[in-house]
Amino acid sequence: MADFQVRAVSKYIMGSPVKMRRVVNTVRGMRAQDALEVLSLLPQSAAEPVYKTVKSALANAEENYALEPEDMVIAEIRIDEGPRLRRARYGARGRFKPIKKRTSHITVLLEEDIDDDAYHQ
Repeated sequence: MADFQVRAVSKYIMGSPVKMRRVVNTVRGMRAQDALEVLSLLPQSAAEPVYKTVKSALANAEENYALEPEDMVIAEIRIDEGPRLRRARYGARGRFKPIKKRTSHITVLLEEDIDDDAYHQ
């Protein structure tokens, strides 16, 4: 595998980390181009920010390191929990019901996949 990894991070994304991890688990370890195709077809709303982050990592690889997007593989994709936003829902009889809006941080690390056959020729 490659010596270095290309990174892209999206922070403070509105959405539960648990729901985002369900989407991320479907594309973990895939080629980046294949992951983009799968993410574009998933019905979950969490697929959109993950799609954008993977696409950003591919753009970073192409622009900053002159790597081919077709050769990139998702080495690591991680969802971390961001800060919770506290919101209020007012109930009957003057009651206060707190709501926690959860946020997520998405980290994508790509690395170049070197085919052994092409490498030795």
